[in-house]
Amino acid sequence: MLWAWIQRWLGRRRGASPGIGAWGERAAEAYLRREKHFTVVQRNWRHGRDEIDLVCRDGEILVFVEVKTRAEHALVGGYAAVNRRKRRALSRVYRAYLAQLEKNPRVFRFDIVEVEHHEGVVTAVRHFANVPLFAPLYRPGE
Repeated sequence: MLWAWIQRWLGRRRGASPGIGAWGERAAEAYLRREKHFTVVQRNWRHGRDEIDLVCRDGEILVFVEVKTRAEHALVGGYAAVNRRKRRALSRVYRAYLAQLEKNPRVFRFDIVEVEHHEGVVTAVRHFANVPLFAPLYRPGE
């Protein structure tokens, strides 16, 4: 029994995570469109080794969204998984994204969406808006 658990854990770490992550991103996108009326501008935007899962619009606000998919009853929730190292990477990628725009948005923010699942079925979606990666409703140039 212990050996089976170890094999499942190791297998999940290597093979299943990218597929589960992409699945969770699709679930988060559907939730944001349907429940929050966001418009998705970009998916999986990369700059070097850094990536932001979704870039959306919430009215006039540009929203950078990090999606974390977790098994139901996971020891560490998705919000808590966005640690200092991940926040630094997200800071680099949002700056790169803004630098490539012709016109910077007046207001932007950072959100986290947790997608919780049990054997591939979504059991909960939690949206944390305006997470303090940077100042609330940061206005560039101020």
